[in-house]
Amino acid sequence: MTGVFQYYDATVRGTKREDSLVILQFMKEMIGQGFSFLNYYKEIPVSYNATLLSVENEMAEFDVHDYQAKIIAMDKSTLIYSHPLSDNSDDMIGEAFYVNTARKRVILCNFGYVRIRSDMRQFVRVHLDNPVDADLIFAGDLLEGAVQDISLGGAAISTMSADLLVPGLDIHLLVKLPDPVGNSRREVGLRATIINVIGSCAPYTCFLEFHPEKHSQQHIGYYINHRQVEIIKELKDING
Repeated sequence: MTGVFQYYDATVRGTKREDSLVILQFMKEMIGQGFSFLNYYKEIPVSYNATLLSVENEMAEFDVHDYQAKIIAMDKSTLIYSHPLSDNSDDMIGEAFYVNTARKRVILCNFGYVRIRSDMRQFVRVHLDNPVDADLIFAGDLLEGAVQDISLGGAAISTMSADLLVPGLDIHLLVKLPDPVGNSRREVGLRATIINVIGSCAPYTCFLEFHPEKHSQQHIGYYINHRQVEIIKELKDING
């Protein structure tokens, strides 16, 4: 579950091993119950219920949705929302020991407590396989960039220079969105604020918060919806 957005914060209540054993002890009392899993595929949340089948040898076996199994096989882990019957409000994470996508079975181990942060997102975000060109326009200057992921509320943009990128600065942005049904590009202009810049050398990643008006928001929303459909179709077509 790598990426520019941190999906969770790890928490340790005892030691890591003690926490894992406490989680397993709770799960032993929950065999046959459902747990809600969460993974991300190209920034799209994949979250289905999983049924706990057994707990033994410090491992827990679950029956899962086939989409979830595919992503767990890639991520080698999964997030698990806090169970409503648990006295502990923390969410959990488990490492994948074994995944059988055909049988929709996963065996998890090395559990830990986390607080899932990804639910804090206000807008659906999508990752772009083919980065979209964008111009960051400053007073009297311009910086070329490439959109790595985008939502209605903002974007992560890769740039080769960070000289002009000052957090808190308001800029104009020109995003050159491809037409999903043709080969043309639509230039969408909007105002944005630089939130953060990461990277010690090029390429840098600049995080922007959008302040779009209705017209630009409609174009960005249309593109995001189309990209969501592409990602979901790709997920369906992944071979286990």
